[in-house]
Amino acid sequence: MTRFLLFLLLCSTAKAAAIQRIWLSFQRAEPTHLTVNWETAQPGDSEVSFGTSAALGGKAAKAELVTLHHVEIPIPEKDVTYHYQVRSGTETSAVHTFKGIPSQALRIAVVGDWGFAQPDLATLIKDDVHVLMTAGDNVGSLHQKGREGTKAFSALIDSQPELFRSTPFMPVLGNHDREIRSRGPKPPPEAVYDVEATAYRELFALPGNEWNWTLAFPEFAARFIALDLEHISDMGSTWQTGHPFDAASPQLTWYRQQIEPPRPGHTITLQNERNATMRGQLKGEWGRLFQQGTAVITGFGYFAERAMVDGFPYYNTALKGDGARYPDPKSAFFASEHSYILLTFKPKVPMQIEIKSLTGKVLDQQSVPGK
Repeated sequence: MTRFLLFLLLCSTAKAAAIQRIWLSFQRAEPTHLTVNWETAQPGDSEVSFGTSAALGGKAAKAELVTLHHVEIPIPEKDVTYHYQVRSGTETSAVHTFKGIPSQALRIAVVGDWGFAQPDLATLIKDDVHVLMTAGDNVGSLHQKGREGTKAFSALIDSQPELFRSTPFMPVLGNHDREIRSRGPKPPPEAVYDVEATAYRELFALPGNEWNWTLAFPEFAARFIALDLEHISDMGSTWQTGHPFDAASPQLTWYRQQIEPPRPGHTITLQNERNATMRGQLKGEWGRLFQQGTAVITGFGYFAERAMVDGFPYYNTALKGDGARYPDPKSAFFASEHSYILLTFKPKVPMQIEIKSLTGKVLDQQSVPGK
């Protein structure tokens, strides 16, 4: 009987410690290393075996016992397929793959408003992108029953397991990604949003302080800058969602350092506020800084749009594209379509930006030269 109880205990522990989900990200400002992330129900150590074939060969490990695992591996080889496998305790995953950084054409997709969509991503998956980024509102809230806190982001990963374990994911914050209680008709006594984005920063392993980050691909002279901008009219109330953006704010100082002077190539800014609202802030200072780069992409509205200001493109994209229509005053293209943005970079040539519908139609296409 004692042996039987011990057997049941061991089986129960093994089941509880099973690897539940795996996703990939970059934790450095350049993709010299990739971070493999996974969760386990019970604390365990963290080990990733990896290589450019199914034979693997390389290893990276952490001895600390945790339920949320983040392990970096070097990815120096270009134009290869990497294989990897994760282990915690006695639990080992299958061998999975991801694409190494290319040398000829880099494809990056940007999506918005995933938290309010149940998208069919077959077209995006067919585009075979190297990195998947967002423009905010990755989840609907952090207080839905059964999806509180980090569980909301875990559910997002569970919705597309193969995509997340084969494509590095670089999210940007929206207000819903830190909504810890219902908003209500007027600001309540207590804060509705977690400004510090605790759950988001706990689950994801991103560069910098994670609510602002940069990621550069030097071979393509391409760089992305993530800002924490959303519902800026609520600043100072219990509806405040993100970090300050005023003239004395660390965020503005940081962004100015990233964007000035303009760097050669392509600099894409990702944020979650309405473009027309944000570029007018501080007497147009935010707009002036935006236009030191190459383009701005937001996920604020539920539609697809490209606006042009003095030849500079501002984009809006949403996986849920059937919301209220309120075009940018400088709108040059507008469609009520479920969409994403596909950016293609090649060395020493203009960047290609496409707004694509989830049915595969190219809604808008632009060729944008670098600075």
